[in-house]
Formats: sequence, structure tokens, C-alpha cells
Amino acid sequence: MNILKAKKRISESAGQVNKLRSDGFIPAILYGGKKDNLKISLKKLHLEDIIKNEAFMSKVFELEIDGNSEKVLPRDVSYDPVSDEPIHIDFMRIVKGSKIILEIPVKFMNADKSPGLKKGGVLNIVRRKVELKCPTEKIPNEIVVELENTEINSSLKISSVKLPDEVVPTITDRDFVIATIVSPTILAEPEKTEETTTEGETPVEGAVEGAVEGTATIEEGKDKSAKPADEKGKEKSTKPSEDKSKSATKEKETKKK
Repeated sequence: MNILKAKKRISESAGQVNKLRSDGFIPAILYGGKKDNLKISLKKLHLEDIIKNEAFMSKVFELEIDGNSEKVLPRDVSYDPVSDEPIHIDFMRIVKGSKIILEIPVKFMNADKSPGLKKGGVLNIVRRKVELKCPTEKIPNEIVVELENTEINSSLKISSVKLPDEVVPTITDRDFVIATIVSPTILAEPEKTEETTTEGETPVEGAVEGAVEGTATIEEGKDKSAKPADEKGKEKSTKPSEDKSKSATKEKETKKK
């Protein structure tokens, strides 16, 4: 049994409650049964780790208040909207012989003994908590689901779970699923399709290579067949000088005559 220590508080105003919180306490209230509601406070340091547990709201605690003890169940926790720290807790007295509806967390056991999971299957959790109607003396801390001998495509339903006597699910019209073991999801890469070309056409790479090679051959043809521009210039410049020398000799011959 989990034991929590608390003390009575008389704080009424908002200022007194805030002072209580600044001193490291969490204000709370205890109600239920035939007794009057009781204002209490608990040390925050003792509750921080317990509140973080997902089973906190379904656990029965032994609450010690100034020497007296009572079995209680947490029913609500208020949090500061800015700091997200607990600022108030509601506890309900456990009355013997009564029944209560609670959401009980689900725990999966023996995953290493599941052939389906060993083959690469995936545990797909449908419900992490199951709502149960329980006698106050038989509130389970958790619902245990066995994964031993489960294969791929196995469906784990509420009927396969062993519950304490007189503890029943609130959903009674169907055998609902808690979890399944499914095949792994594999994303296959799309196949690369070869580019097809029609007759007479060349692929893109070939076209580029051909264009480059063609350019080179054309340039080489130009180099072989055509003379450079400077040679052409030389040919043009030599012809007029030859003509001038011929005309000069003719003039000399006429003068001699």
C-alpha cells in the first residue's frame, strides 16, 4: 500500500493558499463517504515523482492525516497553466462495499517471447487505458496483456485479459481490441524505368556526345581545307607587289628604247 502523509489546513483566502504553495506544499481536499469534506495539504517534494506516474489516478493510497489513516483514491489534479506544476489535488475516500469506475493503464508483458515481434512485426496499441468498473477493495494497478506466443496479425482483445473477480469493463456490447501485431510497413523505392527512344533518334547523352564530336570533326575539316586568315592576307598582299615590279621593268625597257 502506498502511504502519503498530509496535515489539516485552515487556509481560506487566496493569499493563504498561495503562501502554502510557496512554502512547498500542495493544497488538497478529501471528500466522499459519510464524513465531511476535509481540507488538507501535502509536501510537494513527496508527490512530484508519484504524480508523474501514469497509474497515479487509479492507485489506492493510505493517507495519514494527523495520526489517522484513510484509504483514498486521487480523482483530479489541477496544474498551473504557466509552470505546469501541480497546484491542487482532489482525493476521494474509499468506502468499503462500493464500486467505482476507473481508467486502468495497460501493460504489455513478454514481448521478447512473441514470434510475431521477432519476425519484425509491430505492436500496434489501440488502447493504453481501459475503463473498468471495480469494487473499491479490488482496484487493479494495471491491466496485464501477455504477448507470449503471439504471431503477426494477432488481435489482443479484452476477453484474453485476466481481470480480478467482480472487475468488469464498462464496454459490454463487444469484445473490443486492446492491441494488434501487424506486419512491418516497408516503403519500396520506385523502380527506375529505362528511357526508350524511337528509331532515328538518339538518347540525350548520345546526342550530346555526337554534337561535341561532330563539332570537333567539322573544325578539323576547316583546318585542313581552308588556310588561316593571315595566310589569305599574305596572298592578297603579294599579288599587287608583283604587278608593280612588272610594270616598273616595262617602263625601263620603253625608256631605253
